[in-house]
Amino acid sequence: MALEQKPLPIPSVATKHLLRDTDLTTDEMRELLKLAADVKARPKSYGDALAGQYGAMLFEKPSLRTRVTFELAMKQLGGDAVFQDHKGDRIGEREPARDMARNLDRWFDVVIARTFSQETLDLLAKWSSVPLVNALSGEYHPCQAMADYLTLSERFDEIEGLKVVYVGDGNNVAVSLMLTGALLGVNVVVASPKRYQTPPRLTAQARELAAANGATVELTDAVDEAVAGAAAIYTDVWTSMGWERETQERRIAFADFQVNDRMMELARPDAIFMHCLPALRGEEVSDSVIESKQSAVFDQAENRLHAQKALLLMLLSR
Repeated sequence: MALEQKPLPIPSVATKHLLRDTDLTTDEMRELLKLAADVKARPKSYGDALAGQYGAMLFEKPSLRTRVTFELAMKQLGGDAVFQDHKGDRIGEREPARDMARNLDRWFDVVIARTFSQETLDLLAKWSSVPLVNALSGEYHPCQAMADYLTLSERFDEIEGLKVVYVGDGNNVAVSLMLTGALLGVNVVVASPKRYQTPPRLTAQARELAAANGATVELTDAVDEAVAGAAAIYTDVWTSMGWERETQERRIAFADFQVNDRMMELARPDAIFMHCLPALRGEEVSDSVIESKQSAVFDQAENRLHAQKALLLMLLSR
């Protein structure tokens, strides 16, 4: 009879909330990825880790991967989640966010929020006595970055020192890829038209973190030069939710930034293609690339589940 596998000890984490990538330290981020890998390899070992615990999910934006993977994460860890759709009335409109937070923390053990404004998340967290998780905001997408670096760690023996190149709009996905990469010692290049580069304040923060961890963060609009020798080329839609009025303008501005077969040939022979999804095939990425053997997009999507399980364990197993 096989011996029952025991889960890894859950690493401690100093932060109460996960609002930004930098709420975790370098060591905590590394421990999270290690735990996520074990959760993925031995899911049954963690099947009742959050038994009797419940999550509230407040979403102002549409979602497939984030909603499904957080709901599954809570259920597969023995707890459950309740979804509340805020696409019609944004958080804080019908009643103050501080009142919502103090209702929810009487019923739930964690609040998972997907918002347009980072300020909304910060306000909920200020008044919440239970952990609050950023499931995407206008500035950050930390849970996506955790899944991204879990995916990279599966594909490469060592991610420290890797060259990861993001091509496209310097949006929340680019910011979190840059910040989390800086924490983990990854060399991140963001290639965007100058008007669409990552915010200066967050870029400066990422560069400071990268320097402390022996890595670099670069911004450029010279895309071919940027992707030369890359271990991974990453892109996202050119027009994020909330910016639809700029769709045509952005198609013109990003016309030379499509990830296609020619661009992938400039990277390392073993380079992978990454995308947070959903993708607009034929715009930011060609169909041939997203369907190629180099594509890791569905591994990234799967790893949202495992990385978020690890995050919930670290925040709730105190």
